[in-house]
Amino acid sequence: MAIKLDKKESVFRNELIFAVDAKAVNLDNTLTNLFMMLRFDGKRVKTGRGRDIKFYDLDVLKKYLVALEETGDVCGFKDNLDAANDWLRSNLVNMVFRGNLPKERISSLRPIHLESYKIRNPRHSRDYNTADQVYLMLRKRPEILNELKSYLSKGWDTATKDIAYNQQLDVDSVGILQLIKNIKAEHLESPNEINLIRPVLENQADLFCEDIHRLLVYREVIPRNVFIEYLRTLIGFHLSLYSQKIIHLLPAMLREKTTKTQDNWSIIVDVTGNLDSEVARFACADMEKTINGLYDYFKATFQINALQMRLEFSGRTLESIDELLALYSNPPAGFDDFYAAKLSLILSNLEEEDKPTVMDNIQYEDTNFDKYVQVLLKAKGAYQYKYHIQFLDNISMKNSEYGFLADGRSRKHPRRAVLGSKLLETLVQLLVLEPDTDSAIGFRARSLSIEELMEKLKDRYGIIVNGLNEERFSNADVQVHVAFKENVDAFKNKLRQIGFYTDLSDAYILQKIRPRYKFEK
Repeated sequence: MAIKLDKKESVFRNELIFAVDAKAVNLDNTLTNLFMMLRFDGKRVKTGRGRDIKFYDLDVLKKYLVALEETGDVCGFKDNLDAANDWLRSNLVNMVFRGNLPKERISSLRPIHLESYKIRNPRHSRDYNTADQVYLMLRKRPEILNELKSYLSKGWDTATKDIAYNQQLDVDSVGILQLIKNIKAEHLESPNEINLIRPVLENQADLFCEDIHRLLVYREVIPRNVFIEYLRTLIGFHLSLYSQKIIHLLPAMLREKTTKTQDNWSIIVDVTGNLDSEVARFACADMEKTINGLYDYFKATFQINALQMRLEFSGRTLESIDELLALYSNPPAGFDDFYAAKLSLILSNLEEEDKPTVMDNIQYEDTNFDKYVQVLLKAKGAYQYKYHIQFLDNISMKNSEYGFLADGRSRKHPRRAVLGSKLLETLVQLLVLEPDTDSAIGFRARSLSIEELMEKLKDRYGIIVNGLNEERFSNADVQVHVAFKENVDAFKNKLRQIGFYTDLSDAYILQKIRPRYKFEK
């Protein structure tokens, strides 16, 4: 059954709620487009117009290197073509369908340097506005945004549009800067600029900025490629956190008619690596609750979109959903008439055989506003569900060592939250830091006990490793105790594997998570 909607009604994405268009996104594309937005203060740029759009492949990049060798900027390329080709493929470019020679294409340069966005094929490097959401969160703390931008642009002189040879850089960054340094006029600035709005979950945006601030503490002590890996992991993790929280909290905001609703979101993580572990049933139940909440989230989003249509019809522009919630709380006279007209238009465009189904679907709704929202949900709900699942899987890097989600190949092993070894490493690097006003960098690294680390994960991110202290497990039986003991033991073992935890003694006081790096005051 096809329900015909107009162009605005068909759009689910709303920057006031969540800037992302939920699709199967690649996080490297998110970084590439984020670097572009950092470079142009929230704007995106285009590689050309119409037929002038440049398509990049390995042959084009090799021609660039040949030209650079002729001008003396690089040497040895022609004498080492095979090695140079391998370096380009493995270190400098991202590809779609990598390894499938007839189909593989370059999507972009690897997001190692801020200027790497200059060589990309837009068709293969779409980020579905995930970079917009990350930029909106970073913009809450301009000083941190600028600090990150400064580090990522290291080695490039924006005044001369050339490499700054007085700064030490890794070989991959130098390779990228050599490739892009002669690209100038091909990148035309787009007239579109991101709407500078306030994130709905302001505390979550602040937390992301704080984590980026902590990550920047390590910029001089870890290699650049490791920093970029941590940054990518952190962006995926926070996009997943933000998504799951907005799914949980937006319907509550509509019910309470305020954005100041209590953030009571939490999730149990299964760190055992065993799909049939004892704690798996609790972790799967928490994730199932999030997925089951998608329907209410879609409905709440369509409600916000419908309210926004009414205000925009009167020529209003908005920076947040607060005014929309106020309108929903105190609707003016004639509020329902606008939606009666919208609903009537949709119903009039239905095929006769489809009308009874739609009327049955909306018969229990009290107002024309509610009926209109229900029709939108009927028309677009299944589509959004399919792509939101793919989106959550991709940003959570499901079933990888960077992952926040995992599942099996059968329905016997549904999705559950996990802590992949690389994700755990990234989080531990941040959590061993604590503010220190006497330090030049503003932080100091200190050892943590296992209990302190688990408490920080719970308080900071809502991540539960040991749920025995949670109110919902206050009457826990033996099986629950066994399940969480197994999870804590696996957590210790995973920390041991990534090099943060060593049992030096049976003495409890000596069993600490120790920082890898010390910072001088």
